[in-house]
Amino acid sequence: MSDEKPTDGTGASPKATDGAASTPPSTPPASLEPTPLVRPHVAPRAVREETGTEGTPAPKRSDQARSPVVRFFSGLFTLAVLGVLGLGALFYFGRQEFVAPGPLAADAIVSIPAGSGVEGIASALQSRGVISNSWLFIAAAQLSGESARLKAGEFAFRAGASMRAVMATIVSGQVVQHTVTIPEGLSSAQVVQRLNEDPVLVGTIAAIPPEGSLLPETYLFVRGTTRAQMVERMQKAMGRAIDEAWVARDPDLPIRDKRELLILASVVEKETGVASERPRVAAVFVNRLRKGMRLQSDPTILYGLYGGAAWTQDRSAIQRSEIDRPNPYNTYQIAGLPPGPIANPGPDALMAVARPAETLELYFVADGSGGHVFAVTLDEHQRNVARWRAVEQQRRAGEAGQ
Repeated sequence: MSDEKPTDGTGASPKATDGAASTPPSTPPASLEPTPLVRPHVAPRAVREETGTEGTPAPKRSDQARSPVVRFFSGLFTLAVLGVLGLGALFYFGRQEFVAPGPLAADAIVSIPAGSGVEGIASALQSRGVISNSWLFIAAAQLSGESARLKAGEFAFRAGASMRAVMATIVSGQVVQHTVTIPEGLSSAQVVQRLNEDPVLVGTIAAIPPEGSLLPETYLFVRGTTRAQMVERMQKAMGRAIDEAWVARDPDLPIRDKRELLILASVVEKETGVASERPRVAAVFVNRLRKGMRLQSDPTILYGLYGGAAWTQDRSAIQRSEIDRPNPYNTYQIAGLPPGPIANPGPDALMAVARPAETLELYFVADGSGGHVFAVTLDEHQRNVARWRAVEQQRRAGEAGQ
């Protein structure tokens, strides 16, 4: 038998079972010892119930540290944010209304008196239905800096014009322009009468201006313009027109100065209402002056007898008694030009005298259609006169048979 000790199959000697003390296990390292469990101190339930802390979470440190000053500024900031948002919304909706089509249903003209402030202008616009909100108009004018540029005057607004377009119109000064038209050949008294009849012009004219001093034209003016101002404008315009014609005149004209040019232009103006004939009629008179012939113009007779009132009458023919009656304007009786203008000629008549047509014609007579027939010789002229008289007889016969 072997003297080896029996094993338990693991190679280790079997433990003693005789109760002998076995070798105690070595002490484990300190790092491997278990950490004791430390529980937080909890007040007894009775204490918690008495202090009222049962079930209440502990307050956060930030809430405890928040002072009344911090809460005040926090609320102030909130209010500021809300205010900014409110102003933004107000600006947005205000701008939408400012650029949106306005309430005006049809085109309208609104007069803004001088001295009206932005409030007065806004009130007038709202009362006429041009804008919907006067306060918005005032605010927009002041915020944009346009309030100081708003002008007085009479303004025309389109139907549906936005508040922005209305403000732009007033700032630009695009006031309504009125017109008065003075036809060529009127006397100065007739011109004054037309100015007095205009319903927009204001004021009075102290005296009838000199004959031939007012240029016939269509004039623009704004509401509030006086009649005296219009007379002054017409006189200045006539002066410029005469100057232009005088500078452009033919050098060999038998005209000594600007006044003679004006006088002859007034005669030409009253002799024909056909614009294309003016240079030809002027040439006939210029040719006569060169030859020392009398002008023999019927309108000069009428003006000498009746003054400017002659042009208020419907005169188809002149009477022999009128031709024979002496007067200083009768160019059948006097040589050269009459002593003054017989009407207010237009720019075309002035230029026709300054640069007459190139022709040898010395005569003309009405042709019955508003124009004239021209002739170089007396014989030819007499035949034209005979035809004119026949036309006149037929006309009178027709009027008598009606």
